[in-house]
Amino acid sequence: MQPAASLKQQIEQTLQQLPERPSRNQLVDAAESLTSWKLDHGIESLWESPPLMVTATLDDGWGHGLAVIHLYAEVAGLRLIPLGVLQPPETVIAACRQHHPAILGLTVLQFDTEDDLIRIRNQIPADTRIVAGGPLFGADPELAERAGIDIVAKNAAAFMMYLLELSRH
Repeated sequence: MQPAASLKQQIEQTLQQLPERPSRNQLVDAAESLTSWKLDHGIESLWESPPLMVTATLDDGWGHGLAVIHLYAEVAGLRLIPLGVLQPPETVIAACRQHHPAILGLTVLQFDTEDDLIRIRNQIPADTRIVAGGPLFGADPELAERAGIDIVAKNAAAFMMYLLELSRH
C-alpha cells in the first residue's frame, strides 16, 4: 500500500471512531494519535507535493480553533503559514497575494466581520479556497455564500474530511 493511501486509511478510521460531536479534547487526542502513527510509519503527507495553507483569525484573540486546525494540518502534511490571531484583512490579503496558498483557513466569531470576509475573498487569488469555521456560520448559515467562503468546517474533523477529499484530486 502507498504511504499516502495508508495515511488516508488511518485518518478515515480515526475520524469514524470520533463521536458525532467531538469535544476539543477528543479532537486534539485524535490528532496527536494520528501524528504519532504518521511518525512511526515515516509518512510525511497525503500529497507528494503538499499544498500550502495560510491561517488566521480576524476577530478571535484566543486562537483555540486555529490550534486544533494546525494539528490536523500537520497530520495531513500541509505546508503551513500561521499568521496568528486578530489579523487585519490587509495582512491576510497580503500573505495570500505573496504566497498564493491553495487554502486560506479562517476562524470567525463576530457578526461584524462579514465586510472583511468579502474584501478578503475579492482581493486574494481566485483559486485560493477559503475554509472557515466558527460559531458564526451556525448562527448565520447564509454568511458563507454571501462572503464567498468555499468550505465551512464545523470542526477539525470536518476540516480533515475536506483535506481527504482534496487529496483525492
